[in-house]
Amino acid sequence: MATVVAIITSIVAANATQTITTPNAAFISYNLAAGASSAPITPATNKSVLVMGCCTSSGDQGVGQVSLQHIPSTAIEWVGLESYPSAAITQGINGTAGTHIVWIDFGHAMDIQVASADTIRIHNGFGGGTAAVGNVTLVW
Repeated sequence: MATVVAIITSIVAANATQTITTPNAAFISYNLAAGASSAPITPATNKSVLVMGCCTSSGDQGVGQVSLQHIPSTAIEWVGLESYPSAAITQGINGTAGTHIVWIDFGHAMDIQVASADTIRIHNGFGGGTAAVGNVTLVW
């Protein structure tokens, strides 16, 4: 009986192996004038990508995050959490430039948007000449 238990345990352990890899990451700092957008950012293809963004501008600090998938030549798909104070779930799938993905500031004027079916961008929607600074990190 002990032999049978040992064999079954060995089979289960052999089938339960796990591969752990070091993640890749990209860090993008931004300093955008009112109404401006960053250059397009291309997320990894067909992988889950964690996108975390923050605004560090005085009086408008905030943070938002989404998990997204870049479906080549088709769309960006995402689900995540908008920035405080009106934190809410954000979700969607879209390939149209300008589509909102997630707010990353307190005032809900700085967002990450779809730039194309294959890219995203950071956008400063503040009016009145208000520049904004911060950063976005992608991990996959």
